[in-house]
Amino acid sequence: RTCDQLRCTACDFRVSLFNDYIWDQSCDYLFFRNNMPELSKLRAKMIKKKGARAYACQCSWRSVVELTDLQTDQQLRWVCGKH
Repeated sequence: RTCDQLRCTACDFRVSLFNDYIWDQSCDYLFFRNNMPELSKLRAKMIKKKGARAYACQCSWRSVVELTDLQTDQQLRWVCGKH
């Protein structure tokens, strides 16, 4: 199970998640800073991949294709935003 209410403590933005997508390798900080949370703009760098999930806030992003513990990633500042 994954939390669907993640929040970034670095940029204070809600973490968006997109099922069956991964981020293009050309994604960078400015892309997310300028385009979050506009899905129509984000789609430019989303790649369809069944079973994957793309996560992003305004300062960090991850593509997950297998079960991964995001808490072990020391660079991420994502916490549960409470349910």
